[in-house]
Amino acid sequence: MNLLMVIFGLVTILAVIGTVQAFKEKNVLGVLFNFGTFAVFGFFTVMTIVNQGFPPSLH
Repeated sequence: MNLLMVIFGLVTILAVIGTVQAFKEKNVLGVLFNFGTFAVFGFFTVMTIVNQGFPPSLH
C-alpha cells in the first residue's frame, strides 16, 4: 500500500500542475478534469495517510 500511496500522491501533484497550466491557457475542460483528478486522488491519498499512518502499519 505504501508504493500505491506514493504513486497516487505523484498523480495528485501532477493534477495540480495541470490545473494551473489549464488556467493559464483558459482551457475550461482541462481545468475540470484536472481538478476532478486532484480532488479524487488527493482525497484518497490523504485519507490513506490518516487511516494507516505514515509509514503504514503492517497490522
